[in-house]
Amino acid sequence: MRLRPRHLLPRRAGTLAVKAAAFITVMCCALAALLGALVHVSVTHQTVGQARDRALQRLAEATESYEAGETLRRGAGLDPPGLPESLRRMAAGGERGTMVAEYRGRPTMWAAGPADGGRALAVGIDYAQQARTIDGLDRAIVWSSALAIGATLLVGAFAVTRVTRRLHTTARVARRITAGDLDARVGDPRTKDPARPQDEVAAVAAALDSMAASLQGKLLAEQRFTADVAHELRTPLTGLHAAAELLPPGRPTELVRDRVAALRTLTEDLLEISRLDTGRERLDADTEQLGPLAERVVRAARAAGAGPTEVRVVRDVSVETDRRRLERVLGNLVANAHRHGRAPVVLTVDGPVVTVRDHGEGYPEYLLAHGPQRFRTEGGAKGHGLGLTIAAGQAEVLGARLEFANAPDGGAVATLTLPPPP
Repeated sequence: MRLRPRHLLPRRAGTLAVKAAAFITVMCCALAALLGALVHVSVTHQTVGQARDRALQRLAEATESYEAGETLRRGAGLDPPGLPESLRRMAAGGERGTMVAEYRGRPTMWAAGPADGGRALAVGIDYAQQARTIDGLDRAIVWSSALAIGATLLVGAFAVTRVTRRLHTTARVARRITAGDLDARVGDPRTKDPARPQDEVAAVAAALDSMAASLQGKLLAEQRFTADVAHELRTPLTGLHAAAELLPPGRPTELVRDRVAALRTLTEDLLEISRLDTGRERLDADTEQLGPLAERVVRAARAAGAGPTEVRVVRDVSVETDRRRLERVLGNLVANAHRHGRAPVVLTVDGPVVTVRDHGEGYPEYLLAHGPQRFRTEGGAKGHGLGLTIAAGQAEVLGARLEFANAPDGGAVATLTLPPPP
């Protein structure tokens, strides 16, 4: 039997490791860009400032030589070719200034000042070395930033992967507990040594282990209580049944015998459920033909008081199964269809898939969402909710999948899919 809740774990948009790696990468890139920009601006400002000071010093020397009527040094002149036009206009307007511009294919730092006749006295200094220094610095910033980002990403991914691996282990244990494996534990080593620092993942693992242990203890106590009550009831019920058989015929005697029989059936069901809960049931497999087996189940249900059931064999097959358990599952499904549904009840065999359908109001919503629950029935319906619970438990022992649904045109549909032959 494979009863699963409808709402399983949500589909993840991305793993925690990927999100953490993306976050680390973005933060590293932003930090590298910020630091690189700060270094670039600082070094460029310092380099340009030094070149500007040299150019202005040369301009002052050239101005003194020009005013003294001396020959200007090389690199200085009046309105020299290559002088940027904006700097020329500034100097002609009586102001001094500097500017970096290309001259003969090389970067040049220009400094210009006013001269006689509205002309500009300018000095040009080769700026190629400083430009190469700044370009080399930019390349070094880019490569060092890339290496730092890669190293940080690897270290961060390693650290995050260790955390996510522990989280995945905790999630797997939680799913095993959900599936019924109450012995599953995370067993995080950090929780076993109080001297070690306890992080959040260890706290979650410890809480999950504690919850599983508490849940297991409560369920085991409930199973022991159910089994003990059923065993204790067997002896007085046997005596009560024998005493009821000695009563004289009559309507009161029939009522007593009917209630005693119902109580014996309930006790046997409780014993069967306790055995299923403890996992002590074992298969006694043999080759069985499904068509004749379904006919036997319907005849036995009719003899037990159920209404007529139509058997449809679409495709008959032989299966390796436990005949007694399979008859128990199908018998409970047929009895439940007659007790809680309406005629016609149809049992269909189509290969290894057997369906039992009635034409009543269908299964209640809680059963479709969570599967059969013992001692719970919808509204004022008769029964204890044990028939479908036993059918589900025996189907799980058979390795079959039992599913419950409602037909679109009304009625409950129980589908039993037997495992393929080995």
